[in-house]
This record gives sequence, structure tokens and C-alpha cells, in this order.
Amino acid sequence: MNERLDILIFGAHADDAEIGMGGTIIKHVQAGLKIGICDLTYAEMSSNGTVERRKQEAAAAAGVLGLSMRSSLGLPDRGLFITPEHVEAVTAEIRRHAPRLVFAPYWEDRHPDHVACSKLVEEAVFNAKLRRYMPDKPPVQVEQLYFYFINDMGRADLMVDITAQQEMKEQALLCYRSQFEMTPVEGDTVVTPLNQGYVERVRSRDRLTGQRRLIPYAEGFAIKSPYVVDMFISGSL
Repeated sequence: MNERLDILIFGAHADDAEIGMGGTIIKHVQAGLKIGICDLTYAEMSSNGTVERRKQEAAAAAGVLGLSMRSSLGLPDRGLFITPEHVEAVTAEIRRHAPRLVFAPYWEDRHPDHVACSKLVEEAVFNAKLRRYMPDKPPVQVEQLYFYFINDMGRADLMVDITAQQEMKEQALLCYRSQFEMTPVEGDTVVTPLNQGYVERVRSRDRLTGQRRLIPYAEGFAIKSPYVVDMFISGSL
């Protein structure tokens, strides 16, 4: 039987979610919520490391984050497209875990797979609620879809204070030695943007995000559907 989650996060590759919202994940796990990550691919096109090594690193990072589950759909790296098969695979994962909230990469990013992942998840969240779509599985109504930033920062509609979780977030990122360090793991290591101070740049971005509200470290998020509030200020005059 599949475990129901409070939050399900999708990324194109293992490490996407850690980069964009690792601190937020840890903060919600510490609050007692059940969080899961689904990586769409095995990142088999990565310049450094191997698929097996990346799986080990993802498992280690999941332990640091305190995830309830981590899965991979095994879709093709650099081959993510809005096809019925890919949408169905993501929709099935949403229905499998019936999360209240879903997170996906921001819809603009320098990596095409992050953009494709964003679109796939948006399609899947919509389809997950349709009872006649994949009728052998019960429909799931997701309360809200949020978008996190990986490489390129857009306008943040919301931010989460992760000051107390920043150190653990970086511990999770450093589990991916094959990606973020120049030390050879398997075979030769080539220079990429990821092993040229990328973790330090993520730290700087989290500081810059928090600066807007005088928070030492924060992660930003975007939404497409507006929040509903009853009142901005309650009370009587």
C-alpha cells in the first residue's frame, strides 16, 4: 500500500529539489509532515558520475532531508516532452500518493528538462482530478501547485525562512559529490557549472532571497493561482 503524503515534489533530476527547496523540505519534515520526492529521470546524461552513483547520492540526500519516500520514473534524461505517456506517468505518481500539495520546478530555467518537468507536472495535477482519466485509479484533487527555483530566479510570490535549516540543506547538497565536487568518483571529472562553486552560489541566492524581508536565509516560490484570504487584518475598530 502506498503512503499518503502531505507534500510531493517533482524534479527532472536527483538534486533539483534539494537545490530549490531543500531547506523548506527539512523544515516541514521537522514539523511532522510526510514529504516525498519523485525524480523524473535517472540523470543518465549528466557529464559526471554514473546512474548508480547518482542513485546512491539521492538516497543519502533523502536520509538527510528525512523524506518519507523517494522514487524515480525512469523517463529519458533530455527526452522529457509533453506526451500522453509522460503525463500519464506523472499523474499516476500523484494518484499513488494523494498529496495535499505538489511542487515543481519554475517554468523558466536554463535547463530544458526543468522547463519540461514544470509543464508535465502542471498537466498531471490537472489530469489527476479527472475521474474519467485513467479510471482504474481514484482521482486526486491537489490543493495547490507551487513552483521552486533551480538555476534561474524569477519573481518569488512566497518565501520560507530556512535560516535554521540552511546548514542541513547544504549537507543534503553535498551528498551529490559527483556533481558538486571536482574530486573524481568514477572515471574522469569534467568541468561543469555545478562543480565550480555552485553550492556557494545557492547559499548566496538564499541569502539574497531572505534579504528582502531581513531574513538570513530563505527560499522563494511562485504560484499561478492566487491565494485566498478571508481578511488581511481581523479585529474591530
